[in-house]
Amino acid sequence: MRISVIGCGYLGAVHASAMAELGHDVVGIDVDAAKIAQLAIGKPPFFEPGLPEVLTSAMSSGRLRFSTDIADAAGSQVHFIAVGTPQKPGSYSADLRYVDASIESLIPHLADGDLVVGKSTVPVGTAARLADLIEAGSGASLAWNPEFLREGFAVQDTISPDRLVYGVAPGAQGEHATALLNQIYATALAADTPLVITDYATAELVKVAANAFLATKISFINAMAEIAEVTGADVTQLADAIGYDGRIGRRFLGAGVGFGGGCLPKDIRAFTARAEELGRGESVAFLKEIDKINLRRRQRVVDLTVGALGDSVYNAKVAVLGLSFKPHSDDVRDSPALDVAVQLRGLGAEVVATDPQAIENSRARHPQLQYSSSLEDTLRGADAVVLVTEWPEFRHLDPVWAGALVRTKTVVDGRNALDPAVWRAAGWTYHGLGRP
Repeated sequence: MRISVIGCGYLGAVHASAMAELGHDVVGIDVDAAKIAQLAIGKPPFFEPGLPEVLTSAMSSGRLRFSTDIADAAGSQVHFIAVGTPQKPGSYSADLRYVDASIESLIPHLADGDLVVGKSTVPVGTAARLADLIEAGSGASLAWNPEFLREGFAVQDTISPDRLVYGVAPGAQGEHATALLNQIYATALAADTPLVITDYATAELVKVAANAFLATKISFINAMAEIAEVTGADVTQLADAIGYDGRIGRRFLGAGVGFGGGCLPKDIRAFTARAEELGRGESVAFLKEIDKINLRRRQRVVDLTVGALGDSVYNAKVAVLGLSFKPHSDDVRDSPALDVAVQLRGLGAEVVATDPQAIENSRARHPQLQYSSSLEDTLRGADAVVLVTEWPEFRHLDPVWAGALVRTKTVVDGRNALDPAVWRAAGWTYHGLGRP
């Protein structure tokens, strides 16, 4: 099918490339000329495993091109909206200006029977409003098809999703939308991917509810870590024990410095704001506490580091391992790791931070920090080592090798990713979160 993807950031660039790889004829459109220029030469403007290969393959096939001109969307049967919905400055609400602008600019180029498909994460009620705009300005219709991408696995999650959700209008219009989406996702459907066909509001809620649940599970185990720290319990063993319960499961029960990135924090805040607008703020009031617990864990890592260095980090060299909000990503939006580094620098520490992919993005936001691409140089002469992103090279760091480089063998494990017994046996003073 002929497809346009409006917005070529993280979501859009991955979606456009994956759709072309699946055999569709795709044009990716974005107002950012620099971004489009990079994509047009097969270079993703961000790090995502597998994307360079899929992007290059799709472009070589002739099925994928990029443009800054919205008029190039004309002639496509299906138009995906994949623009960002950031948090409004000074508010918890989602900023929908990019979604609205993309729809308004697209409408003049829509033909009868075209389908506009929203993939951006939006407050419930947005799709119904946009559907009215599209129908008033064209002969096209709207569906909502939320994304469930995990950074670091986005290509896999697009080509082989764990479920598909269509939010469609009732009647013939919804049947038409379903038929087009079924053609687009034919490969996934042939592999028996679960499909939920529902209304607009449910499709919008699916994404934010999923993120709210994941955030709740992470903050729950971090709350248990807070209790463990005052009782001497081990939160990792606690997580193992309750994780054996099939109703609970072990995934997302890793206590640590908390969640971050461009989705979970802003999505739960926007969900809270929208619920309050709907007069049901009390229904998700607990999400505000989830957010507070999450932010407290960042402070806890800072406090542990300060305490480990005699209640002052002033002029101490602190080696920070990790800057991205999670491994296999260069995304530093609302990154707990970067936040910890900045806080320690603010307390007077000589912070040297390293990350396999996120140094340049971090430097652009916080040039006051010192960065090194060399793990050895980062560790050399350190008074404390703080692990805050669990990249494999940090998880598997040899404590004997590292111990020969640092000035003081003190490690703060902000992800509970290291084996305390191994590190202590190598002479290190080990500090974890919620572990003795």
